[in-house]
Amino acid sequence: MIPVRGYDGTRVAVLGLGRSGLATARALAAGGATPLCWDDSPEARENAQKLGLTLHDLTRAAAWDGVSALIVSPGIPHLYPAPNPLIARAMEAGVPVDNDIGLFFRSLAHVDWDQYENPPRVVAVTGSNGKSTTAALIHHILIESGKSSQLAGNIGRGVLDIDPPGDGAVVVLELSSYQTDLARALTPDIAVFTNLSPDHLDRHGGMGGYFAAKRRLFAEGGPDRAIIGVDEPEGVYLANQLVENASDDRLIRISVERKLTGPGWMVQARKGQLSEWRKGRQVGSIDLREIAGLPGSHNHQNACAAYAVARTIGLAPRVVETALHSFAGLPHRSQMVGEKNGVRFVNDSKATNVDSAQKALSAFKNIRWIAGGLGKDGGITALAPQLSEVKKAYLIGHSARDFALQLGDTPHEICDTMATAVARAAADAVPGDTVLLAPAAASFDQYPNFEKRGDDFVAQVALLL
Repeated sequence: MIPVRGYDGTRVAVLGLGRSGLATARALAAGGATPLCWDDSPEARENAQKLGLTLHDLTRAAAWDGVSALIVSPGIPHLYPAPNPLIARAMEAGVPVDNDIGLFFRSLAHVDWDQYENPPRVVAVTGSNGKSTTAALIHHILIESGKSSQLAGNIGRGVLDIDPPGDGAVVVLELSSYQTDLARALTPDIAVFTNLSPDHLDRHGGMGGYFAAKRRLFAEGGPDRAIIGVDEPEGVYLANQLVENASDDRLIRISVERKLTGPGWMVQARKGQLSEWRKGRQVGSIDLREIAGLPGSHNHQNACAAYAVARTIGLAPRVVETALHSFAGLPHRSQMVGEKNGVRFVNDSKATNVDSAQKALSAFKNIRWIAGGLGKDGGITALAPQLSEVKKAYLIGHSARDFALQLGDTPHEICDTMATAVARAAADAVPGDTVLLAPAAASFDQYPNFEKRGDDFVAQVALLL
């Protein structure tokens, strides 16, 4: 646990009692504060009370008297599409609003660090797609190379729930726009921006607000080194904002869509070959094509970002390459579930939007595509260029019939359920085919989350295997 500093002897309200909220309350208490806990859910309040936490009804008129700060969970809106009423009330009362990420950065360092030969470092990863895989891959490389590393934030443990890092240790954080948008302190040593595509636009008041939330990690965080994906205009702009000149090696540019040039530090992957360039010279390369846990150009981008972090930390290219080969991938993200009679089964349930589904479809050939769920605005019409590799689509969930109307000449079948879709796809498949779950839709019509949807796919495949 990271005890929260700066609130000793004060009362601090905590709104939202999920994983991060409970960890925040415990960390505040460990730092000498009195956490006052509240959640709209009676079940969440009951659970907190069983854990010995103090409930404090923030809906009461006098609830904010003597409260030093309000710490909110990332899922609670503070501005768009409308502020949560309790957050609005706190702001009107002049109570500072923060989140666990802000508390983490203001509390991590302590006097013991003066005794360390190598103070701990924090790597923070943000972006629209690939940030979970990138963060997990960085953590994997560090562990495989013998370094002490902890993975936290939007993946793994809550940031305040980790152990205090020791001499030379690294903390790897995955940070969503919900987390970077509100944090009052953001001071990573190394910050990564993977890419940007439309997402959470209602929460940020549009694309500009969404990008601004990501940009805070760099503009306000001031990392010692920034690793920026430059395959979108926003990444190019952000990279330009962070350098003094073309040779400034505080920036590492990464790309999988363009040939990077210039005297600066860059890591790129083209046709499956990762290469590192500094001062106009190639200084490292890795063949990514045979790394099973990182299929497709989107995973090659993740590999570029993780490689750049590892090089910043001082690892040799061959050490990184060895670690990449042992990376199994994350569940529900291009996860190889199994193979039978030359047919591969891949779970990419995390592909909940068109952009992530496009990346999944581009990573494989001869695809038996399982898609559908609760479709988003625009449906799947934007996936037309990727349908040439789809031999047949097997459609499930609420939007199955809407998706069918948007598939053009691509063969398809309405299956409704996962069990039917997996069974029909497996029956049709021949050696060399890939049965791919990449729904291009949310899961909430049939499952509580994309993880449960992916678990169902894995279970159905297990019955076949």
